[in-house]
This record gives sequence, structure tokens and C-alpha cells, in this order.
Amino acid sequence: MPAKSKDSRPGGRSARVRAAVHQATVDLVQEIGTEKVTIPAVARRAGVNPSSVYRRWGTTTALLADVAAHRQDEGAPKLLGDLRKDLEQAALWTLTDLSRPGGVAFFRAEIAPDVDERRAGLRECLERVSTRFHAALEAAARRGEATPPLEQVLDHVVAPLYFRVVFSIPETDEDYARGLVTQLYNRG
Repeated sequence: MPAKSKDSRPGGRSARVRAAVHQATVDLVQEIGTEKVTIPAVARRAGVNPSSVYRRWGTTTALLADVAAHRQDEGAPKLLGDLRKDLEQAALWTLTDLSRPGGVAFFRAEIAPDVDERRAGLRECLERVSTRFHAALEAAARRGEATPPLEQVLDHVVAPLYFRVVFSIPETDEDYARGLVTQLYNRG
């Protein structure tokens, strides 16, 4: 019988260690800021040996990227059955995800060149963000509603949100996110 990899045990020690390390990372980012998070501090908080964290993730940036990739779907909104409301919810969730403590740092780590040599992280990040909006578009199409192309939603809703949050542009709030969806509707 072939040996299982350490990641193939969804309920095993590996999964528990990963969950503890992820939670420790999020907690430390919220408490002290991303720039002060270190692997030894995360290991201490998670109750694991630092060598385990170094072996699995290698760098703090790689750890932050892994946390970002796995926390994207936490609290994702349920579809309401109305495209405009569903797009607004997805926009608000995107804004909340980016704006929470460490949100931009997690995003930057996920697409950092030293972690993302083949640009897979960037593609995965785009895919996850797109999925949020694509689900609303598909559901609306099944209901017979006219829907804009996903690319148009990405260009007119998602891109401005990321741009404004990443560059800390003031007044990027829920009203702004809703307004992007309204502008998308007014274009069509």
C-alpha cells in the first residue's frame, strides 16, 4: 500500500497543524501587523516547532500567501436571487476581505514574485475572486436575467475595489462598492 503524503490526511495531524498555524498567523497580523509577524512567533502561538513551519512554508511571505489562499471563502455571501443584490453582496464581501486587518498584506503575499514564480498565485487569486461574481452571473442567467460578461464585472467592480484598497484611497466604503454595481448597471 502506498504511503500517504502528510497533506492527504484531511483530519490528521497535518490538518490540525495547518489550522493552528493559519489561526496564529491571522491573530498575530491583527495584533501586531503583518510586518512584525515572524515564523518563530507564529510557531510559538500555534504551539508547534518553528522547524515544522519553516519546512512547510519556508518564508513568512509564503505562509501569508497560503493563509490568503485558504481564507478567501470564509463568510462568502449566499445568493439572494436578484443579480444586482448578488453583485452588491459580492462587491461588499470583496471590500470587507481586503479591508480587514492584514487583508492587503495577505493579497500582496499571495502574488509576491518570490512566492509566485510561475504566477500561479495570481491566477488562483483572480479565479477565486471571479468565482464569487461568476456564481451570481450564472444564477441570474438560469433565471433568464440579462447579465453582463464576467470581464465587465471584473473591470468595473473588482478592479476599482482592489485598486482603491491597495492604494489606501479614502472613502472606499460600502457606498462606493454599491455605487460600482450601480454604474455597471447604468452602462448596460
